[in-house]
Amino acid sequence: MRKIICSILLAVLFLSAAAFANAQTTTVTVIKAGKLVDTVNGKVLTNQLILIENDIIKAVGANLTIPSGAKVIDLSNATVMPGFIDTHTHITGDADENYYDMFRKSFVDNAVTAHINARKTLDAGFTTIRDVGSSGFVDVALRNAINAGKIPGPRMQCATYYIGSTGSHGDLNGFSPWLSSRMPEEMSGIADGPDGVRKKVRYLIKYGADVIKFGATAGVLSEEASVGAPQFSQEEMNAIVEEAKLHGIKVCAHAHGTEGIKMATKAGVASIEHGSFLDDEAIRLMKERGTYLSADIYNDDYIMAEFARLGYPQKILDKEKLVGRTQRESFQKAVKAGLKIAYGTDAGVYPHGWNAKQFSKMVEWGQTPMQAIQSATINSADLLGWKDRIGSISVGKYADIVAVTENPLDKISVLENMQFVMKGGVVYKNAFVK
Repeated sequence: MRKIICSILLAVLFLSAAAFANAQTTTVTVIKAGKLVDTVNGKVLTNQLILIENDIIKAVGANLTIPSGAKVIDLSNATVMPGFIDTHTHITGDADENYYDMFRKSFVDNAVTAHINARKTLDAGFTTIRDVGSSGFVDVALRNAINAGKIPGPRMQCATYYIGSTGSHGDLNGFSPWLSSRMPEEMSGIADGPDGVRKKVRYLIKYGADVIKFGATAGVLSEEASVGAPQFSQEEMNAIVEEAKLHGIKVCAHAHGTEGIKMATKAGVASIEHGSFLDDEAIRLMKERGTYLSADIYNDDYIMAEFARLGYPQKILDKEKLVGRTQRESFQKAVKAGLKIAYGTDAGVYPHGWNAKQFSKMVEWGQTPMQAIQSATINSADLLGWKDRIGSISVGKYADIVAVTENPLDKISVLENMQFVMKGGVVYKNAFVK
């Protein structure tokens, strides 16, 4: 009998301790939202309450009961939205670097400042990014530090090294062969042939890649002559995508030129990055296969204003002149055709923290303000495969929430001055508190 009583008492004590521990670790927050952008249905709700437990949204509605002891954040005079997502960043790079800094600096220099860029991005309201090109696996280290709570920053998907063919946009062009030939294979994304690119995909995934990026075509900010010629064969592109899919990894393709866009789409990439020279067939193929367009249509302004000062060769500036307006016209065609659009800026080519400047360009070139916001929320979440976690203020998703005073559906540029940022239930910025 004594043993039974002791067992019951121990069980009661255990349950009480568990309940106490649970009570101690659960933080309840309620946000009063004057306007709430419903990115799933494309409408604005008024006078909503958002109930958050720790980092997860537990309820959303107009008639919720505020639990006793909950922390209340009053955003009743604000427009509240899900945290934004940038699907094309280079978080470890800096826009103010001179062209020849590539010979003066290493990935260690990038590692020293990457956390600053991460914080600027978070403060701008971008609570998630897909980083599509870094060296030395600095992006992986940054992601891991953010996930461990050691430094503040957005959620990250990392591509690590950009996979490019020999002599391509991803290679070192225009300089002595004695420079490029000394780069160790493991410190480069250069690979050739179906077997070579498969091996490179495996190598990158082994060391932390969440997504694979490869160069389907030539590019702008490099010294190879073309801006849009294909730089892998169809067989090589197929091999990259097939190998990544075996590991459950999505692939995105840097692609300016029309033929390369079509080849990458046929290979099965999840998104075309840049998409500067779209024709009707390319758009049709992308629509048929559900391929997203992630077009960086703001940064032409910054490149043309600043890159001559930063020592970039005239041949690069001439390529940007060729691409800039054409890319925006292609974006406009894509919007009219109903192509799936994600939000990707190429931040790092221009300053981190300026990510929201692209919203105005997207509206200027054909999207409604709601469509632009959806591109940076629910659409981009879908592209990343994280639609169940982020992209809308919905039950069960992370409490990634941002807010501004003015209504961005009336004036989209207000998103360039984010006033409230919460990521995972933690407030990182709140200009509404005085």
